[in-house]
Amino acid sequence: MVIGRIISISELNVQILLFEKSVKIGDILVAEYKNQEYKFEVIELKDNIATTIPFESVNGLKKGIDVCEVYGGLQIEYSDNILGKVFNSYGDLLDNNKITNSVKRNVYEGNIELKDINVNGEVLWTGIKVIDFFAPLQKGFKIGLLGGAGVGKTVIIKELINNVHKRLGSNSVFVGVGERSREGKELYDEMVSANLLDKIAIVFGQMGENSTARSKAIYSGLTLAEYLRDEKNQDVLMFVDNMYRFVQAKAEISAELKRMPVENGYPSTMISDISNVEERINSKENGSITSFQAIYVPADDITDEAVMAISSHLDGQVVLDRKVAEKGIYPAVNVFKTKSKMIDVEKIGERQYKLVEEVLRYLTRYEELEEIIAVLGIEELSNEDKNIFYRSRKLRNYFTQPMFVAEDYTNIPGVFVPIEDVLIDVENILSGTYDEIDESKFLYIGKYHE
Repeated sequence: MVIGRIISISELNVQILLFEKSVKIGDILVAEYKNQEYKFEVIELKDNIATTIPFESVNGLKKGIDVCEVYGGLQIEYSDNILGKVFNSYGDLLDNNKITNSVKRNVYEGNIELKDINVNGEVLWTGIKVIDFFAPLQKGFKIGLLGGAGVGKTVIIKELINNVHKRLGSNSVFVGVGERSREGKELYDEMVSANLLDKIAIVFGQMGENSTARSKAIYSGLTLAEYLRDEKNQDVLMFVDNMYRFVQAKAEISAELKRMPVENGYPSTMISDISNVEERINSKENGSITSFQAIYVPADDITDEAVMAISSHLDGQVVLDRKVAEKGIYPAVNVFKTKSKMIDVEKIGERQYKLVEEVLRYLTRYEELEEIIAVLGIEELSNEDKNIFYRSRKLRNYFTQPMFVAEDYTNIPGVFVPIEDVLIDVENILSGTYDEIDESKFLYIGKYHE
């Protein structure tokens, strides 16, 4: 049924004269012209004029074309069919797959009630030594994953997907917000080669698409994760790459609509936009969504308003550092910048808490000693400093790890290391039990003790 007519068109702003008063913000409208379908989402209503944002390019669209309403709003698949599939921001399949007996759900319906949130979720052990020791996760946590290209971000993501599936039988969701199409294809191919595709659902809002597509990918991905949490009672890992581009897309839409920005050109709705997304990522009694969110830091300014707004929701961060990678240390985690709210005596226990403190003390002193040795030589060090120096090198090597998903490249079998084994080995290194063992023996192993 025709409910309106197009009266104004620009790249991110199509205005429609409404004949019906039943249209609401968030509704999806559609127009057809010359065998092409154009969809719009209503974002503002004023009298009988609807301001909408188009899903894709408006090239070829004309004023005066009739508009109909799409029943159910913006929807995506909400069933077991999501696994092994690649969707675009609007819930359409990108990988030549087909879904029969489709069940869909509106992507904005997933708000969680306060009484359903479980803030005392269990620890989510990943089997990756450096993460479980320095930045342990709790189910329902939001973790920032910071790191540039080529430092092993994708390998960590794949290993987490693999380990959580093996350990908990749970699946994962990957959301590309402003993802480069080349990187998206690489991720897809790597998931296929690692036999992980059937354990994951993927949503891509590609960089080459318009701002609407980039801003909607996160909502579609959240809906997929909520299906696994709420209907399958799983502890889901959700990867978002990149949260900053979500804010960027919202800013572009806001600018097109001539809305007054706040400082640095960000939209005045930025805080609520981020909150609406982050508040859907939570732990419930029978399932949880734990998210890893890659965050671009513009001009390396950590105080940027958007970065601060996103970071305020995070429970920790894992920082991958090129300087660490250059030393052949993988995962290339900078342990000084990596942190988690779980590093608390009451949450992880006094034993691990004190060990983390002691290891960081050793590694801090090690960096100081490296500069001294470069000038004076190792012979000038006291016995205590020599112990710290050599034990720190063992610790640095120990937190490397062979990955299951990298076996084809390294020819080293992957390992899942329980946290208890990590604590025993770290205690033994710090106490001097392994002083006679060469540091190379700790490189790319699982546990060391028998």
